[in-house]
Amino acid sequence: MGPGSPCIDWIVMKRLVLTPLAAACLAAGNFLAPCAAAQTPGNDAMPPEADSRFEIGRVEVRGQGAGPLQAKRLFSSVDVVAGELVQGDAVRNTWELFRRVPGVLLTEFNQGTTSGKLSLRGFNGEGEVNAVKLLIDGVPSNTNDGNMPFIDLVFPLDIQSITTVRGTNDPRYGLHNIAGNVDITTRTGGNDTDVRLGGGAYGLADLQLAKGIEGGEWTQNYFVGVRHSDGFRDHAQSDKFSLAGKWFYQPSGANWQAGLIVRHHEHTADEPGYLSAADAQATPKLSYAISATDGGKRQLDQISLRAEGTAGKTLSWQTMVYQNEYSDERWVRFSASASQQERDTYETHQGLRASASWRPSVNGLASLVVEGGVDYEHQSDRSDRYNSTARARVSQTRGQAWDLDITGAFVQAVIKPVASLSLVPGLRVDQLGGGFTNRLSNLSFPVNDYGLITQPKLSAIWAVQPGQTVYANLGRSFQVGVGSATFKIPPRTSDLSASVNDGWEAGWKFQGLTGLMGLTGRVALWQQTASDEVMRRLNDPSNDSDNIGSTRRRGLDVQLRAQPVANMEAWLSYSRQQATIVTPDPAAPTTRGKALDHVPHHLYSAGLDWQATSTLRLSGWAQGQTDYELDRNNDKGRFGAYTLLNLGATWQAAKQWELGLTLKNLADRRSEYVWWDTASKSDLHSPGDGRALYASVRVRL
Repeated sequence: MGPGSPCIDWIVMKRLVLTPLAAACLAAGNFLAPCAAAQTPGNDAMPPEADSRFEIGRVEVRGQGAGPLQAKRLFSSVDVVAGELVQGDAVRNTWELFRRVPGVLLTEFNQGTTSGKLSLRGFNGEGEVNAVKLLIDGVPSNTNDGNMPFIDLVFPLDIQSITTVRGTNDPRYGLHNIAGNVDITTRTGGNDTDVRLGGGAYGLADLQLAKGIEGGEWTQNYFVGVRHSDGFRDHAQSDKFSLAGKWFYQPSGANWQAGLIVRHHEHTADEPGYLSAADAQATPKLSYAISATDGGKRQLDQISLRAEGTAGKTLSWQTMVYQNEYSDERWVRFSASASQQERDTYETHQGLRASASWRPSVNGLASLVVEGGVDYEHQSDRSDRYNSTARARVSQTRGQAWDLDITGAFVQAVIKPVASLSLVPGLRVDQLGGGFTNRLSNLSFPVNDYGLITQPKLSAIWAVQPGQTVYANLGRSFQVGVGSATFKIPPRTSDLSASVNDGWEAGWKFQGLTGLMGLTGRVALWQQTASDEVMRRLNDPSNDSDNIGSTRRRGLDVQLRAQPVANMEAWLSYSRQQATIVTPDPAAPTTRGKALDHVPHHLYSAGLDWQATSTLRLSGWAQGQTDYELDRNNDKGRFGAYTLLNLGATWQAAKQWELGLTLKNLADRRSEYVWWDTASKSDLHSPGDGRALYASVRVRL
């Protein structure tokens, strides 16, 4: 089995499941031997630095000092995307930027404010299990059900970097951190003005302005973004507005700083609805008359106050309080056989996070870092639904309100017996509380007593030689029901247990292989199993969930980057993933061994970036996936496969002026999102964009 093989031998994979640390050694034995000649002469005496992160673009690296542990020290598959790679992207939605991140599945609904989302590690983006923790400048930013509408708070030009941590071994976060987490870091500091004006296909008009001001003891950053789009399909108009401010204060000579970040976003949009397979093929821009009044409006607000500092040379601390406000009103009609629904959601989340890092000097150890923290979040949530006609309410089908409290604590350490070897044990514990009220019946119910949800973690990494690193990790994350499924509501009379996800990963990272065009890459095998996995019922008035049984997800990730000639960089990413029901719920025995829905087995992307002249940069890239099942019975057909080709050019017309052109879907290939509607007993299709040309002007002062 080679590191770039498109098909993984699952028999070998099964053996590796039993001993992930042995898998790391196998990876080292099989892959490192041919690369021994890549060691740089004269570096034998230099202790290699253990590092498993994969950087995409030029990422600003600041000294570790006495600050909190960086994500790269978690020794999982960590990807860091530089802001410069996404700031100029022509996108309608921020989640589309994650095409830049290897191994990420994008689910593209293309339905107004419910436009799409990202997912990781064999989990789909349907909203049934939302397995990715979203953070914006470190602020937890998922809604109660784990979805990510708060990602719209940030426009591309305001992004400094995107860090993605995949796997189960990060103890810093609990709820929704099932398969990993994503942290979007926005601009901080600078004395500059950055303006981008873009437009193009399907009525896209986009204006973004970022302003940084530094002086004395204060740092200020401001951002405003406005975006309009008519959409590829009929009845798909969308208007967005975002506003943000960041203020940080550090007294002269002080060892602490404090900051305030405020963000606001508004979005109104029409929804084109779904089409039959025949209409999606023949007239993909069509919107049926039944969708004429479908659409929604959404408002997001986020405020956080934080402080951080150091105490002496070995201790640092960080603390933050935050509040998220989410208001969403949506009208949707999926088929002619169903009524239009009005779906209203209102959520307020208030939270506190605090952590400290200690770096003592210990005899016999190359270094030691111990980090611990606590966090608390209180949610006050409401979900209402109505049957409606042309947005006029006919009858109420849901009236729910609940409070949810999540308390967590974690500790982890980076232990380096020698400079080239690191061990990272960690432990996280979470506890839930709260209460639920059915406002239609005026009945109240307590939260399930999940007890203390304990999640042990362990990572190991060995820098075999400069540029050669092998790593492995084990970890446990957890999942609980969302909405009403978090609570003990009849017919449930006994407390439920949390579903635990046990995962492992074994990988090899290499960089700068001489004789191979400076090849840099990372190869990782992984697996994640879940007990009693819970899936949210998406179109159920009760807002409840189903237990689908135990599941297994596993895969292979390959990431490569090389320089075939001067001023040119080539890159490739490939993920092979499988998601299977191992032991089904007794009520659905026929799903044993079946694939989970909407999980393509292959994700891939590749491209070339060429600095043709000192002022002209040209790019070409492809992205795609294979097809997926529509439901857990695997008998509704397979859909969703696509491969799209794209071209881009950036011209530095003057020192402060930059012009950009992007041609997406060069070959005008078909792509679509497809799902199975049980009401109409048919597959419903949402076509993706056709060929599209976009242009932009960027001014930096």
